[in-house]
Amino acid sequence: MTTVAPDLLRTLAEPDDADLARLDAWWRAANYLTIGQIYLRANPLLREPLTAGHIKPRLLGHWGTSPGLSLIYAHVSRLIRHTGQQAIYLAGPGHGGPALVAAGYLEGTYSEIYPGVSQDEAGMLRLFRQFSSPGGIPSHVSVTTPGSIHEGGELGYVLVHAFGAVMDNPDLLAIAVVGDGEAETGPLEGSWKGISFLNPAHDGAVLPILHLNGAKISGPTVLARKDPAEVRALLRGHGYEVIEVEGDDVPGMHYRFAAALSRAWGRIRDIQAAARVGEWDGVRPVWPVIVLRSPKGWTGPQQVDGIQVTGTWRSHQVPLSGVRDNPEHLALLETWLKSYRPEELFDATGAPTALVCEQAPEGDLRMSATPQANGGLLTRDLDLPDFRGYAVSVKRPGEGRAESTRKLGELMRDVYGRNPDRFRLFCPDETNSNRLGAVFEVSDRAFAERVTPEDVAIGRDGRVMEVLSEHNCHGWLEGYTLTGRHGMFATYEAFAMVSASQTVQHGKWLQEAKNLPWRAKVPSLNVLLTSTAWRNDHNGFSHQGPGLIQVVLTQRGDVSRVYLPPDANCLLSVADHCLRSRSYINLIVIDKQPQLQYLTMDQAVDHCTRGAGIWDWAGTDDGTSDPDIVLACAGDVVTMETVAAAQILRERLPGFKVRVVNVVDLMTLIRPKDHPHGMSETLFTELFTDTVDVVFSFHGYPGAIHQLVHGRPDADRFRVRGFIEQGTTTTPFDMTVRNRASRYHLVMDAINNAKRLPRGAADLKAWCESQLERHDAYVVEHLEDMPEVRDWTLGDWAQQG
Repeated sequence: MTTVAPDLLRTLAEPDDADLARLDAWWRAANYLTIGQIYLRANPLLREPLTAGHIKPRLLGHWGTSPGLSLIYAHVSRLIRHTGQQAIYLAGPGHGGPALVAAGYLEGTYSEIYPGVSQDEAGMLRLFRQFSSPGGIPSHVSVTTPGSIHEGGELGYVLVHAFGAVMDNPDLLAIAVVGDGEAETGPLEGSWKGISFLNPAHDGAVLPILHLNGAKISGPTVLARKDPAEVRALLRGHGYEVIEVEGDDVPGMHYRFAAALSRAWGRIRDIQAAARVGEWDGVRPVWPVIVLRSPKGWTGPQQVDGIQVTGTWRSHQVPLSGVRDNPEHLALLETWLKSYRPEELFDATGAPTALVCEQAPEGDLRMSATPQANGGLLTRDLDLPDFRGYAVSVKRPGEGRAESTRKLGELMRDVYGRNPDRFRLFCPDETNSNRLGAVFEVSDRAFAERVTPEDVAIGRDGRVMEVLSEHNCHGWLEGYTLTGRHGMFATYEAFAMVSASQTVQHGKWLQEAKNLPWRAKVPSLNVLLTSTAWRNDHNGFSHQGPGLIQVVLTQRGDVSRVYLPPDANCLLSVADHCLRSRSYINLIVIDKQPQLQYLTMDQAVDHCTRGAGIWDWAGTDDGTSDPDIVLACAGDVVTMETVAAAQILRERLPGFKVRVVNVVDLMTLIRPKDHPHGMSETLFTELFTDTVDVVFSFHGYPGAIHQLVHGRPDADRFRVRGFIEQGTTTTPFDMTVRNRASRYHLVMDAINNAKRLPRGAADLKAWCESQLERHDAYVVEHLEDMPEVRDWTLGDWAQQG
């Protein structure tokens, strides 16, 4: 069929007889392949009577949602064939995996990518045997599924991924199938508002299809049991035009769904066409949503053992569970499979017949073959300015202060300007708060809802993404990067845990993608954590939690990266590296408040390249022999406390040899065999020695460092100070005191753990204890920290050192 340019059509004609025959044949074939994947280990085309020996020993998979997913897929494919529309298919009911695998197989993409799963009887058998089996593929839509960018293992993210995919992607239509079980999740409930941030002039479109089949794994779903009028009101309240399709009759459902899809697509084309010729009045468009009501397990066994199955929760997974042991169940399965008339769908070799194949679009227009779902193929490198041009001037280490993230904001401002179609910042209403507001010099916040005169930097053409939802921001960025664009998610440190599970799931996706040579590398997921635990003294305990570091550390080494730059120049160097990288989760942690600056830009680049290093200017170690103690640090506030502790030891214990080691790349602490960034044993010894005790001051939970140095020489000599869940509304320095990570605690740790104690050590320890007592009284009386702490800088001492 001749492809018609998308800008020439607004409606799609009703299916004619040929269309209907193709649709129905493809749908039956997809259903047949779905069931085969769940049940069969042999006899894939039923060329002999079905026996128990043909059945898998373990029956796993999800049938209930699959017929609806396949129906939608078939009709969107018809839309693509008739219009040339680029489309990507995101299956929210993730455990409808066999349906999407079947779709890719029928379109030929699966066999192109996995030649062993050929379009013949042998290939079909392999397709069936690999499903949810050892050495095979999972039961849900996953990274191994061609055409997918949406990991279906955890529910709730289909809409956020879809909206992220179409941002700055004007020709793309994202079909986002929302399962009615998934619709009950918090992230999904919050993601309908994506249309409030979509610009029809330079973004693509999302068509949500709410599939209400009535049940989840063991009971009814909320939206399916609601009065349809309430569901309509809910969706209209979010700003959608509701188009409804209901039934279980074939071919009636084909006609009705085709009409609904045509209406929805026509509405989308009208909205986009008006916006792209300058006729958009700036009022948020009313985008369409389809509500599809079809029976759960549609076309499956109506009853099993006299109990209703189709249309109930009993069809959610495996409707016939006793097939190997129950002859009646086996007979029902054979009748069920034959009801699709496989002899009409597959030829003598086992290949799909011409009638089935004609249903699929051609080439890259096949949804299982779209490069949009393999975004690395479309990725263009960012045009990045030289980060050195944003450097903070450092004449002496530890003397001047700056808001480090403000310099990053200036860098991102110019990244926006140079890359107007492939870079975005995603932030939960905190861009200015996190000192990144320079981006507003070149872009407003995206907003398609009503704008008032009091609004600042808000408009329909904006591309800075602010919404008070970590799930939306994280998910939008995932969809954005998986389709080939670049970005950063910036949030308060404690509340990154709201979306931590998404970080984990994305890490799993990237990890498995690395094992698939056909998956091109995509831009990394860059996460900036600021407003950190140590400086959320005014907000209090609820805002104090560095837990995401621990989460990312558990990811596999070829995906996870954690950076703790101590100052602005290190932050700029790290950010440049992260924005250039591919297929990582890059976690950058640094506070937004004014902080001491230590390294010139050249020093920062060298330090960040190494990942860790000795700060000679901060210690008293001459390098001729092992020091008496190693003071190590990772994180901005704890670095300041470490450098202050080293100064106290220098001034009050002359002759006591202190080495200061700063770590930027946390993964360098791991052994090289456990992480590609792990430093060699030789370098580890050069920094930490093999025998000297190490007092390590860490931004996060102390256990993380013990985890990282496991297996290093005499790892028990590491004494770690970090966040130990001691927080409240208090002063900045009091946060370090409460968590026993202050400069005075570090000095006492050094004294307690050094093998050689010079004269005066006992007096210094007593002085530290008196300083802590003085601090306790001072902050209560004066409501601020002691001047010698509050106003402390390294000053002349560093130059002398």
